[in-house]
Amino acid sequence: MTDEQAQQLVEQLSIQYFNRPFIHKAYFNSRLKSTGGRYMLTSHNIELNKKLYDHFGIVELEGIILHELCHYHLHILGMGYQHRDTDFKNLLKRVGAPRFCSRIEPPITIKKKAVIYFYRCVKCGQDYKRRRKMDVSKYCCSICQGKIKFIKSEL
Repeated sequence: MTDEQAQQLVEQLSIQYFNRPFIHKAYFNSRLKSTGGRYMLTSHNIELNKKLYDHFGIVELEGIILHELCHYHLHILGMGYQHRDTDFKNLLKRVGAPRFCSRIEPPITIKKKAVIYFYRCVKCGQDYKRRRKMDVSKYCCSICQGKIKFIKSEL
């Protein structure tokens, strides 16, 4: 879907559900990550998330558009357009718009276990356990100031 097609869809849904024209711009914003769309208060434009359309299709996009049109029309009319306002909640119910958009679940990442490094003082035998590798030539024992040597590393 192109920006022009999105503009036509927003204009069509505005007339169909709100009986009011949408006279500003609607377009896809590829930088949107976690939100389905957003209504810009100063310019009155609507930005839509292209990734959500690609993943879920036209039904999800129409829900997002209806949600943003609720913000748009209430703001233009000078009514409560924010998520917490009663006017906004009532209009969402009336037009059947979702309160939140669906989420694209991120792929499950396997957390790798931390490597633990073991060191020992040559002079007094004090043991040191570290999560980061250290340069033994730069450090000495905290007890006797003896040299430290690397023993082993474990997962």
